[in-house]
Amino acid sequence: MADSKIEQYLIDLMITYRQVGQDMWFLDDDDHSLHGVAIMQIDNLVIIRAEIMDVPKNNLLELYTKLLELNASDVVHGAYALDKKKIILIDTLRYDSMDIKDFQASLDSLGMALADHYPVLSKYREISISRDT
Repeated sequence: MADSKIEQYLIDLMITYRQVGQDMWFLDDDDHSLHGVAIMQIDNLVIIRAEIMDVPKNNLLELYTKLLELNASDVVHGAYALDKKKIILIDTLRYDSMDIKDFQASLDSLGMALADHYPVLSKYREISISRDT
């Protein structure tokens, strides 16, 4: 039996995960397009987030405009946000009122965004080229 309903929902939804701390799980599931997704329960909040990329040095206005457009038109649950020097995709749910359908809808939305938006957002990534000298 799972220690929390989050873990039980992950089991019921057959999502590949590992528990990385008390009330913290890390998802790396190909079948659900959930790569690098962290789930944390803090008090009565469930925070689901994925780091998308470092904030690039160039084309910021274009990138931020694109993220806001995606938030408005393509992200059903959650939103793109900034966390220091990282662009993240994040959603929050209330633990006490969350049911499996709410949890699944949030994960499905993040999984779709991660898969569908990668081609759009990858062009903004800065590529480090190391040279042997």
